[in-house]
Amino acid sequence: MKKLPFAVAISAALLLAACGKEAPQTSAPAAEAPKVEAPAAEAPKAEAPAAAPAAEAAPAAEAPKAEATASVDGKSVYGKTCAMCHAAGVAGAPKPGDKEAWAPRIAQGNDTMYKHALEGFTGDHGMMPARGGSSKLTDEEVKAAVDFMVSQSV
Repeated sequence: MKKLPFAVAISAALLLAACGKEAPQTSAPAAEAPKVEAPAAEAPKAEAPAAAPAAEAAPAAEAPKAEATASVDGKSVYGKTCAMCHAAGVAGAPKPGDKEAWAPRIAQGNDTMYKHALEGFTGDHGMMPARGGSSKLTDEEVKAAVDFMVSQSV
C-alpha cells in the first residue's frame, strides 16, 4: 500500500514535466517578418545620408523586443504551454473557467499567484512546476498567462 502514493507522485511529476514542452511555432516567423521589413521600407523615403540607414537599423531591430514585452498575449502563452496541464486538470491544475478551483488562488492575490507560477509550488490540491515546466518563458509571459486564466475564472 505504501507504494501506491509513491507511484502516484512519480506519475504526477512525469506528467508535469511534459507540461513544459512547447508546441512547434509555425506562425511566429511569419508574424515577425513584417515588423522587421516595415522600417526598411520607410528608409528610402527619408533620403538620408548613407550612414543614417545603418543607424536607423539598430533601433528598428530592438523595437520588436520592446513591443513583445509590453504586449504579451496571455492566451497564446496559455495555448502553447499551460493548456497541456490546465485544460485537463493534471496534478490538480485548476482549469480556466472553474471558479470554485480558482477562488482560493485568486483570493491570495496576483503577487502570490505570479510567485507560484514563476517559482513553482506544491500545495494541498496539487503542484505547479516553475514556469509551467518551460524555462524558456519570460516573467512577462508567465504573468500574462496567469492573468488570462484568472480572467476566464472570475
